[in-house]
Amino acid sequence: MAQSFDCDLAILGGGLAGSLIALAFARLRPDINLLLIEQGGVLGGNHLWSFFDSDIKPADRWLIDPLVTYRWLQGYEVRFPTYRRTLKPPYNSIASAQLDAHARATLGDRVLLDAEITGASPTQVTLSSGTLIRARAVIDARGGGDLSALECGWQKFVGQALRLAHPHGLDRPIIMDATVDQIDGYRFIYLLPFDDHTVFVEDTYYSNSRDLDVPALAEGIAHYAAGQGWRVEEVVHQESGVLPVVHGGDFARFWPAEDRVARAGVRAALFHPMTGYSLPDAVATALWLTDQPLDSLATATRARAAAHWRAGGYYRMLGKMLFRAAQPDQRWRIFDRFYRLGPNLIGRFYAGQSTAADRIRILCGRPPVPIRSAMRALLSPSA
Repeated sequence: MAQSFDCDLAILGGGLAGSLIALAFARLRPDINLLLIEQGGVLGGNHLWSFFDSDIKPADRWLIDPLVTYRWLQGYEVRFPTYRRTLKPPYNSIASAQLDAHARATLGDRVLLDAEITGASPTQVTLSSGTLIRARAVIDARGGGDLSALECGWQKFVGQALRLAHPHGLDRPIIMDATVDQIDGYRFIYLLPFDDHTVFVEDTYYSNSRDLDVPALAEGIAHYAAGQGWRVEEVVHQESGVLPVVHGGDFARFWPAEDRVARAGVRAALFHPMTGYSLPDAVATALWLTDQPLDSLATATRARAAAHWRAGGYYRMLGKMLFRAAQPDQRWRIFDRFYRLGPNLIGRFYAGQSTAADRIRILCGRPPVPIRSAMRALLSPSA
């Protein structure tokens, strides 16, 4: 016989956004009987999330700090064909295994794993087992969903943690090594030194296509490692992903007003349009949600997502220039120019908090893309 039970808040999806919401409620609203529902066998999937210190307000760090698996106080480096630069802000990474361990220890029986969701409404959830969960509120944080209403380029990647026979010699992350061959759009290698003999190497592309050839990118990682003189003893971890870089679209079609199920995370388009990263928004949204009445979550979350969409217009404009105006093998020049700017401006950009002066500064000077191409890209209609 199918089961049924009640809770105050049902959170759909145990990825980053859903897990942070559950952790925020557990700490700030212990009176709320919540249930975090995940279709997989673990929380967080198989991912590595990273962020700069400037991405998160100091008062909000308590939520994310228990998840931090690696932290580099020495700052980070970027490399381009014409120069290298080291920037000082500390850098952090979260491994999904750490998120899974902390969230499950904190939430206990409020986590439901291996639960396939077959239906969701504002007040109930149906599982493939036939179980019916009744809730005062339901919030959907199950990843991107249908992105057909959005105009996207794609940041796609394969990453491997490599155990080396000898020390790699890196003392800080290299978040962009764009000295590699420029193929399939803007390509760079992303490097995180986990310990003296272990380095995470990610082959990343800003591409027009979301097609991901995992074996080819894994071969690119092996080629890069060989070029550094590293002898790989073991690939201890591999992950891959495709993130939307949104440069246009119709928010009202992406999230119709008649859809009354609350949303969070990428499901609500709460991510940086130019980078695809969602962690800063996931932290801020989780904490904001704890102050909202449960009976108005759908209206409140849609209004928040719509405001985020409007605020992201400048970043979508930059994305349109990147994907429509710049030749794929010349896109690196946009990032080359950007990383010559002030470190505080760069930090505000990644946090999605660029000031009016920042926006002018990013666009002024000699353009890294042809003027005519840029104008055609900016004047072309969005879907």
